[in-house]
Amino acid sequence: MAENGGQAIATNKKAFHDYFIEERYEAGLVLSGSEVKSLRMGKANLQDAYARVMNDEVFLLGAHISPYAAASYFNHDATRTRKLLLHRKEIQRLIGKTTQKGLTLVPLRLYWKDGRAKVELGLARGKRQYDKRETARKREAEREISKVFKASRRRHDA
Repeated sequence: MAENGGQAIATNKKAFHDYFIEERYEAGLVLSGSEVKSLRMGKANLQDAYARVMNDEVFLLGAHISPYAAASYFNHDATRTRKLLLHRKEIQRLIGKTTQKGLTLVPLRLYWKDGRAKVELGLARGKRQYDKRETARKREAEREISKVFKASRRRHDA
């Protein structure tokens, strides 16, 4: 299971808007040298990315890591399919879960941990339009409550 920590490179805010995240996994990435350099510069985007299990291996598709300018002809394709590194038991569990109706693997964030690039995967269930509206309503209500609470604390402190 994924744990919070590490220096963030990119986050996928759209995933939290479009999906209910049920479980989280931490996976390593198989990268080329120019990809690592580009990630160190923070040039990554997970907006349209997703993960898929193929032949008992997990791959990250659609993630955009910008080409590294100084790499000349050794550069990489920006949206190439990248292999993810997970334990065998985790992969077997994901195979079982993703065959269930409506569950998909979505990358939530890309980050550094002990000098290695990691991706946090979320086992996600898609939100319907009314779920998205409900989430927005709850967030707005929490914002209003915190605003009122803050204002009342200011009056008491003064």
